[in-house]
Amino acid sequence: MIDERDIFEIVAKQAKVEPSALTSDVLLSDLELQSIDVVELVFAIEEKFDIQVPYSPSDQDSAGISFKSVGEIIEAVNKLVAEQHPAKA
Repeated sequence: MIDERDIFEIVAKQAKVEPSALTSDVLLSDLELQSIDVVELVFAIEEKFDIQVPYSPSDQDSAGISFKSVGEIIEAVNKLVAEQHPAKA
């Protein structure tokens, strides 16, 4: 299982807010992230957790991955780490 604080830090950096201002139910749309910010968020997550995220800005629910809220990001990253690195899960 991943450390959720890592996700909060990555999202906070992209949204230019303090990690303490985030909760699992915060929507990315409420953080006023532009599509390029979300793409950079995905890249940062891929790099941090050494995973491939099947994410497409035009189909944000592709492959069962939803990045609408911080909590959904945490769930998706946990799922992808478990699938792609079973020893780390």
